Amino acid sequence: MTDEEAGRVRNFVGYGRNPPDPKWPGGAHVAVNFVINYEEGGEVSVPDGAPASETGLTEGATAPLKGRDLGAESMFEYGSRTGFWRLHRMFTRRKLPCTVFAIAKALERNPEACAAMREAKWDVAGHGYRWEMHANMTLDYEREQIRLATESITRTIGERPAGWYSRYAPSLHTRNLLLDNGYEYDSDTYDDELPYWMTIGKRTQLIMPYSVVHNDVRFARQGMTSGDEYETYIKNAVQCVLEEDPPRMLSFGLHNRIIGHPGRALGLAWFGIDADMRKLDVRIEAPAKMEPRRPLTTSVHVAGLTPGEGARQSRLHPDAALHEFAGRPA
Repeated sequence: MTDEEAGRVRNFVGYGRNPPDPKWPGGAHVAVNFVINYEEGGEVSVPDGAPASETGLTEGATAPLKGRDLGAESMFEYGSRTGFWRLHRMFTRRKLPCTVFAIAKALERNPEACAAMREAKWDVAGHGYRWEMHANMTLDYEREQIRLATESITRTIGERPAGWYSRYAPSLHTRNLLLDNGYEYDSDTYDDELPYWMTIGKRTQLIMPYSVVHNDVRFARQGMTSGDEYETYIKNAVQCVLEEDPPRMLSFGLHNRIIGHPGRALGLAWFGIDADMRKLDVRIEAPAKMEPRRPLTTSVHVAGLTPGEGARQSRLHPDAALHEFAGRPA
């Protein structure tokens, strides 16, 4: 197969110095696409017949392991059991749409998550039947994996997936196989900040570029340690394109088992909220009477909580040096 037939002719020019105005809805200057990669349960594992456990995008073992890695298995399970629901609450509470790059086998193992995606009307795109590299597949094997993934997602979600993203990189055959299966777009490229049409033989395909630069994999690979860092990083990306012409599209990839952890997820939750809105006005009233070695009761008044938030006061022993105050989601 030639590069032309595969839709893989290298292009170093793109839209050039005068990109088109995509005319986003409402006259928006930037389109932000949040993508949840739902992979947990679709990774290769010893219980599913593999010789060793998948450890990709986990927190990593402290020493090399051979064969089954129960630690890595549990990290994947955290993603579907806990991380997904934290992200689901964040997006649905804010009535924000998102795309799901879904491993079909993972969806089969969590019907409740499938129901939540359907109810939220999220765009569930194909990401493979199992979480494995399409770039290394033979033509026949890849054809079968795309068929299985398409049929499985159609059953679990209730409609055929319109889009596709392979794990990291496709093969030369992927785009033709996706067209054969009726896919409307693919995100198997990282080469632009605007969608474009690609000629593939005598057919055309809509290309929706993805990004691993603004992806939460930075926690797993590039040493990012806090939610605040991620918030600042993606805010900077948005600020940059807001100051440019024409309008752009930014894609932020998320993983249940990575950013689904509380210390990281908070940065995502704060994205788009002005820093001043985080400040709480806390006033503590001195009691009318204080007795040595007796519990101290004070009135605490809090202003600045957003709707849906409550406050909790921690009661400490009178010998404690500090009183603690914590805000929590209601």
